[in-house]
Amino acid sequence: MEKLLHIIAGCAAQDRKYQQILYDRYYGFCLKTAFRYVDSYEQATEVTNNAFVKIFKNFSRFEVRDPAKIEMLFMGWVKRVVINASIDYLRREMHTLPISPIPESVWEHKDEQQSSDSSLLYKELICMIKELPPAYRLVFNMHVIEGYSHPEIARILGITTGTSKSNLSKARAHLQKALANQNVENILCQT
Repeated sequence: MEKLLHIIAGCAAQDRKYQQILYDRYYGFCLKTAFRYVDSYEQATEVTNNAFVKIFKNFSRFEVRDPAKIEMLFMGWVKRVVINASIDYLRREMHTLPISPIPESVWEHKDEQQSSDSSLLYKELICMIKELPPAYRLVFNMHVIEGYSHPEIARILGITTGTSKSNLSKARAHLQKALANQNVENILCQT
């Protein structure tokens, strides 16, 4: 906690050494967040790097209100910047590029609080989400994973609340169908 406060202070002072430490420490987290929104690893790296530029330019906007909860608050702020950078990227790039898998090295970035099984399930879930049409995937990520409300999603994306709800419903139907197909495949493989 004390170390993160020191890193944040260094970044706020535009110290390149501390910016590099922060970048190295949170790159995997940001890349995984961006990859939920965009189609390819290359796009995710571009979004992640754009997000870090925004983070470093806007450190004055991050306030340390409760030093006891600094990591949680900081990661929430970083996550919001990455999500907004992802949405900005999707708005700029209206065409859909082919989906390419994220390299295995990114999945190796371990979360100490996550078991191997849950890490594998997370990877499989993200792969299923990547197969959703872009509009469904965006609303699904924002509502289910990030916790945005439908009115918030509508405001951010410039759509109606009804469209947000409809896209979420369709995304869930697609995922349920994919899970059902996967379960059938697993049963067939076991027999």
